[in-house]
Amino acid sequence: MSNTIGLLVFDDAEELDFIGPWEVFTMSNEVLGLTSPDQEKDTVFLISETGGTIRCAKGLRVETDHSLESCPALDVLLIPGGQGTRREVHNEKLMSFIAAQDKDTTWMTSVCTGSLLLTAAGPAKGKRVTTHWGFIDDLRKRGDAGDVVENIRYVRDGKVVTAAGVSAGIDMALWLVGQIHGVNHARHVQKGMEYDPAPPYTADV
Repeated sequence: MSNTIGLLVFDDAEELDFIGPWEVFTMSNEVLGLTSPDQEKDTVFLISETGGTIRCAKGLRVETDHSLESCPALDVLLIPGGQGTRREVHNEKLMSFIAAQDKDTTWMTSVCTGSLLLTAAGPAKGKRVTTHWGFIDDLRKRGDAGDVVENIRYVRDGKVVTAAGVSAGIDMALWLVGQIHGVNHARHVQKGMEYDPAPPYTADV
């Protein structure tokens, strides 16, 4: 069964917050093509308020596929973080869109400070969430989350899955692919990406 996966982006979104999961979801399709050629692939696309070009936090410009109005029904919504979240939390149109998606999606997810939008809009309100380490206290002070967990890569509470900063979104997306298509498939995706992080930073070795 295929899934429709939408990544909601906006000006000053952190690039890797959505590009990392994009790589996971699209690599999953490549692996499906090799291992299960008869299986329908997932549909993955970018959404923005107007459907045009957005300028990310580090200057990358991205052309999105759908506006809020043209966005088809979603199975998965992913919201990245970045400084843009502080502005977008006051964007009633965007926040209403996020709230509305919670009615029919299977998964509502965020990376980094995307959890600010997910809690404030309602889907993650009162739930256990996580966010970038530098935003933990700020998110707690807002009082929208039931519990803001720190020192963990991602947290699931029901259909809501939130990941910590930037690269943690890759881990969360791999877990999600495992939930959708099975653990063995997710392991093939990880191998296909050559994703094998080995902290800590070892440049001095």
